[in-house]
Amino acid sequence: MTRNLLLILSTFAASTFGQTFHASFDGGTDAKIAKGDKHIYTAPNYKAQGEAKPGLLNPDIELAKGAGKKGDALRFKKKNEQAIFYRAEKNVAYREGNWTGTISYWLKLDPDKDLAPGFCDPIQVTDKAYNDSAIWNDFTKDEKPRHFRLGVFGSLKEWNPQDIAPDKNPKFNSRLVVVQKPPFTSDKWVHIAVTHTALGSGKGRARLYLNGQSMGGHITVGTSGIFGFGRSDVRLPNPPVEAAGLAGSAGGTR
Repeated sequence: MTRNLLLILSTFAASTFGQTFHASFDGGTDAKIAKGDKHIYTAPNYKAQGEAKPGLLNPDIELAKGAGKKGDALRFKKKNEQAIFYRAEKNVAYREGNWTGTISYWLKLDPDKDLAPGFCDPIQVTDKAYNDSAIWNDFTKDEKPRHFRLGVFGSLKEWNPQDIAPDKNPKFNSRLVVVQKPPFTSDKWVHIAVTHTALGSGKGRARLYLNGQSMGGHITVGTSGIFGFGRSDVRLPNPPVEAAGLAGSAGGTR
């Protein structure tokens, strides 16, 4: 089975700062707007980011002409094992102790048919791991249909100092929004938006929206520690699906 992922990435800052990053993938992978580094990077994996080189250097990932929500898109033809990312520094307007913003994008896929086995993260913003100073969306690996989730985590040492495994730690699930029957299909675009307010303040909150509809309640992120996004990356998918149009915002207070 051919599995494709089309992704158009554009990340915006809160209105206080204006737009800080926009990668449309129209005609190339360099961001059209970038407060920081505009280049996409490829590394063997996320543990080997010191070996990263600028450019899209995986033959199984390509620009798909006219295939996006508008214009071109990024197509993942099969499961990606490499690290594909943009540098978040300055592109994500992180504010220690009070970080507010939005990430949004478009996906077009049938998760149960198009995704390879295992968890699939269309987007991650982190400099560590999925459970340590991170914001992400993922498709789960075992459920039918696959669930779609938002996860927002502060410093692991603060919220989970004993590093208890997720399936044994209720604090992990309290940092998730879970959509058991997400509206993804192979013939319709779905818009995803993640909003977060005052992260790192001890009173942080985050919400997930699909096609403009709030998916239940908000995540309360009580962590007051540093999220540590100064060295973080905007990590692109490790799946196969169809997706397009990601927009986000990250900034200070609203």
